[in-house]
Amino acid sequence: MLMFISGLILIIGVLVGVAFLTLLERKVLGYIQIRKGPNKVGFMGIPQPFSDAIKLFSKESVYPLMSNFNSYYFSPIFNLFLSLLLWMCMPMLSVLFNFNLGLLFFLCCSSLSVYTVMVAGWSSNSNYALLGGLRSVAQTISYEVSLALILLSFLFLTLSLNMMDFMKYQYYLWLIFLTLPLCMVWFVSSLAETNRTPFDFAEGESELVSGFNVEYSSGGFALIFLAEYSSILFMSMLCCVLFLGGDFYSWLFFIKIGFMSFLWIWVRGTLPRFRYDKLMYLAWKSFLPLSLNYLFFFFGFKMFIFSLLI
Repeated sequence: MLMFISGLILIIGVLVGVAFLTLLERKVLGYIQIRKGPNKVGFMGIPQPFSDAIKLFSKESVYPLMSNFNSYYFSPIFNLFLSLLLWMCMPMLSVLFNFNLGLLFFLCCSSLSVYTVMVAGWSSNSNYALLGGLRSVAQTISYEVSLALILLSFLFLTLSLNMMDFMKYQYYLWLIFLTLPLCMVWFVSSLAETNRTPFDFAEGESELVSGFNVEYSSGGFALIFLAEYSSILFMSMLCCVLFLGGDFYSWLFFIKIGFMSFLWIWVRGTLPRFRYDKLMYLAWKSFLPLSLNYLFFFFGFKMFIFSLLI
């Protein structure tokens, strides 16, 4: 019962965090573009996300006549469910579901979320949505390879898949100082994984009219939107755990998460969209060799230390 209540509190906290992350994004993008952002609703526009949510969920839900209705209807729900399920492996003060294979659980759930995007694009029976879905799947699969390899190199380094152990290993020195190139690759791959600028080809407004979610309105669109921002928050949290000390017992941890989320928004406000073939070249010709080399380096490093100990 305690686990259930803790999980519920965590999910409510994540959803409120997502609401204010959207407000932060609109404010920051506003100031980057030398304007105010939302400032009319309530004090300084702070209740704006809640009025957006009420507006989106109370709108009429329109669905295409020729769409595969069941899969069209349920794919946004599964998308949000999977992105919230990811949070179950987050280490907390009350431990919660602190299982030893937390990073493996993350890889399983994040690779499953590809299918929801693919089904959402296919089932709405629109050419634009299908193209957006295919792009998104190809992009996510490409970058998940380098993400998995980076996690594998950390597995060799710490000999553990438990997220709590990262806090213990970074007690004296953050891993960002030891593995700076890996940190950069991880951050860029996370941007591509969450379909954000400069890798938002699945939602390329100029050529795909918003991509795989083009046929979604009201609640379905809101669920896809929530899932995307929940993934952004989770990847920010994972960046903090892996590279920035990951001290879960300190309030500084949440400031670090806020800073990493701000970086996502900052990148969106400053960088233009990539070309699609360049995105693929970056994944397979730059990031994959780099992460593989680091994997072999850490493996050799561990073998060398073991041989010294023996």
